[in-house]
Amino acid sequence: MATDLKSLNYEELTEYVLGLGEPKFRAKQLYEWMHVKRVDSLEAMTNLPKSFKEKLSEDGIYTTLTPAAVLVSKIDGTRKYLWRLSDGNVIESVFMRYHHGNSVCISSQVGCRMGCKFCASTLDGLARNMTPSEMLEQIYGIEREVGEKISNVVVMGCGEPMDNFDNLLKFIELLTDEHGMHMSQRNLTVSTCGIVPRILQLAKKHLQITLAISLHASSNEQRKELMPIAETFSIDKLLDACRTYFEETGRRITFEYCVVAGGNDTLEDATRLSNLIQDMNCHVNLIPVNPIEERTFKQPTMDAIERFKNRLEKNGINVTIRREMGRDINGACGQLRKSYIAEENS
Repeated sequence: MATDLKSLNYEELTEYVLGLGEPKFRAKQLYEWMHVKRVDSLEAMTNLPKSFKEKLSEDGIYTTLTPAAVLVSKIDGTRKYLWRLSDGNVIESVFMRYHHGNSVCISSQVGCRMGCKFCASTLDGLARNMTPSEMLEQIYGIEREVGEKISNVVVMGCGEPMDNFDNLLKFIELLTDEHGMHMSQRNLTVSTCGIVPRILQLAKKHLQITLAISLHASSNEQRKELMPIAETFSIDKLLDACRTYFEETGRRITFEYCVVAGGNDTLEDATRLSNLIQDMNCHVNLIPVNPIEERTFKQPTMDAIERFKNRLEKNGINVTIRREMGRDINGACGQLRKSYIAEENS
């Protein structure tokens, strides 16, 4: 079975290179070409001997993603990427410019099996998990394409990261490794719909990443209507896991709350939400729902969202309203992928 070169950490790559009969320093050169210079082919590695590159081509896989589409927002310059994987599947990433630096939102799975009602990523179910190299290459590919440094990464695109747990951990290791891109763990956010055992497992790793919880409801019954995961893990169990995560890591939790008109946007909801989380070191990110064709969800007025925000603040909750990016290019998770697949199949 061929070796996925970009998914090997520094020690594993060194062992692999030695196994090919090459000197140890070749591993350092190869790792730098992949994760520091981030070139898109073995051919671009100018200081590696041809014989070594031939061995790597025969025995290894050098993961790169092919852009199937790139959409650029006329509103804010956000760039939406549809990448074609080596097996023909497609996934999405988003590049966003903020005053604090460039952010990329990446996918962790091809599709998703979580079934959250407001998300287009899950409509066709889960095709497969993504490898660490495929997750990394979304970042590297965007950097090459825009010619700018990425300073923040959010694992919040297609898929549920905690449902691809081992590959997620390897991706984090590679992204933050001092021999490679060396991104600070604090510049990485991982979003989950709330797989409680995985949150507790992640807590034990004592990473300094930001954990974002897709909460989207102020009661368990309400959450069940939006998110099937709530049938397995109640909102109380989820919040207990979040408290454990904070105790283990000292990292403030972010709660993502997708605001739906007539669904979860009342002042009563805001009060209930405040009561649920008031004892926690946390931050609430209010997200106006992104309407998708297959659902009837409508976006609340900005007045309604402001009233919700004000009620949370009055109750001592730290809260922001997420700035909408790329609305004119189907910026929400899964929308571009879904329309592309539908077009291909028509």
